[in-house]
Amino acid sequence: MATQYEIENRISAIEERNAKVALDKAWEISWTRRGLLALFTYLSVGAYLAAIKVDQPWLNAIVPTLAFLLSTLTMPFFRRIWEGNGKRK
Repeated sequence: MATQYEIENRISAIEERNAKVALDKAWEISWTRRGLLALFTYLSVGAYLAAIKVDQPWLNAIVPTLAFLLSTLTMPFFRRIWEGNGKRK
């Protein structure tokens, strides 16, 4: 049988884990994360297009960046649909 001390330690560990999970979830849905992903996508696509000598690489890099950003914004909507159809395991 677990002692009160062991139970308190287990509860503390669970509370710490829950706090970390909540922080991770907040980061996943934050506008800071989405903005950074869009910025890094734009910079990497723009650099690649410039390297392969595409005309107006920085202008052309906007399209895939916006597509990526749109996909990140719509995922919660599609997840709710998926969850509503009983696809959870």
